[in-house]
Amino acid sequence: MNRPPLPDPSTITWTTSSHSGGGGNCVQAAAHPNGNGYILLADSKSPGRPALTVRSTSWNAFLEATAGWHPTVS
Repeated sequence: MNRPPLPDPSTITWTTSSHSGGGGNCVQAAAHPNGNGYILLADSKSPGRPALTVRSTSWNAFLEATAGWHPTVS
């Protein structure tokens, strides 16, 4: 599988989970600016670490299986 290269971190607009409660234990997600059909996942506690690149369909399936949520991330 050819994943798109990781983008420059300064170009990423992160969305933080609304269930994090502001305690710093947050999962962040963002649309991948260099690859349609991929998203980036990151840990807000470690902003200097590389993000994970996953297919949006896989992330959506994970959210549905764990939270019963029907996402619109693409």
